[in-house]
Amino acid sequence: MSGREHDLVLYGASGFVGRLVAEQLAEHAPGGLRVALGGRSRQRLERVRAGLPGEASAWPIVTADSSDAAALEALANSTRVVATTVGPYLRYGLPLAMACARAGTHYADLTGEALYVRQLIDQCQDIAEGTRARIVTACGYDSIPSDLGVLLLHERAGADDAGALLDTTLQARAKGGLSGGTIDSLRAQLEAVAVDPGLRRLLSDPHALAPDPEVEPRQGGERDVRTVFPDAETGQWAGPFIMASFNSRIVRRSNALLGHAYGSRFRYREVSAYGAGAGGFLRATAVSGVLGLAMTAMGIPWTRRVFDRLAPSPGEGPSEEARRSGRFRMETRTVTEGGRRYLAVVAAQGDPGYAATSVMLAEAALCLAVDEEQLPARAGVLTPATAMGAVLAKRLRRRGFTLTVHELGVPERSGRSG
Repeated sequence: MSGREHDLVLYGASGFVGRLVAEQLAEHAPGGLRVALGGRSRQRLERVRAGLPGEASAWPIVTADSSDAAALEALANSTRVVATTVGPYLRYGLPLAMACARAGTHYADLTGEALYVRQLIDQCQDIAEGTRARIVTACGYDSIPSDLGVLLLHERAGADDAGALLDTTLQARAKGGLSGGTIDSLRAQLEAVAVDPGLRRLLSDPHALAPDPEVEPRQGGERDVRTVFPDAETGQWAGPFIMASFNSRIVRRSNALLGHAYGSRFRYREVSAYGAGAGGFLRATAVSGVLGLAMTAMGIPWTRRVFDRLAPSPGEGPSEEARRSGRFRMETRTVTEGGRRYLAVVAAQGDPGYAATSVMLAEAALCLAVDEEQLPARAGVLTPATAMGAVLAKRLRRRGFTLTVHELGVPERSGRSG
């Protein structure tokens, strides 16, 4: 791909998150990297470019509508890497991903849509393997913290000769707003299920994103948490985490792609943490109840119309001050076959869905564009952990993210609640 015009095209650069990613690339891309801004409106892209500093203010512009197959093919063939923020990916993502797979162009996105990733696996995997393209999904808050956290646990357990991972639970704490794009992605999946009810069974499968779900080793207790419960190990109240159903399937796909290196008895789940005592119980009950009502409202046509009027629209986002004040902390605990217990922490300052996500996608794109020789020799539809792993973790640490693992003492109580 050395003869291509660009090293990296950011597609969707004029959208809300796209602009944030463009700013990250303008500040942190190495000098001389040939970056271009892509999208359907040249005028809007020019406005974004005008606000970028230094050499970024002269980055070229590539126009391509997501419905124009020929333009997307030309875009994919013009560059070594595409990073895209244009969603919902279930509606708009597949033509660009397919174009990248055919062109041997590496691809990174922000999808949190399991149905879309399944589409990519079914339609792009063989093509991308043949062209050696890395088609990397979920390169934002969904699902880099989850995916890298478990990878770090696996690497530490391996270094300590502690055996494979067994019960593994992520507890999420976050301060940030729910984006209009995330809501639109949920809406797109609900619409797809309404057209094809059989997709609901796919979404409920814990191994829906495995290369072949039918041959995956099945463990009890892999269902997503749907109720509030006291966590026996941490002493805190826990409840459903809104992105658990997607993140957990990405983590399980990583395990499958790695030849079940995490373990054939690896069990994984994600929950939200709310603190201890009566206060934690009340917070867990209230937030989980609101979340349940919102999901129910989105699933019923007439209440969805009311919900749509109240929810943020796609392209809307919080103020710069709100983005700065956000944060997230993901604590993932595991026990190994050797009985040793570890805690991985992935955390960062900044609204998870905007500030932190824009850093993660920018660094993932730079990883593919700059660090290719250091990456695992894999191709096809990949996860952040299997495509970039330790190289991406190193980049994020340099950007101020916390990614750590330490061993825990022997617990007074054992077993899994919830």
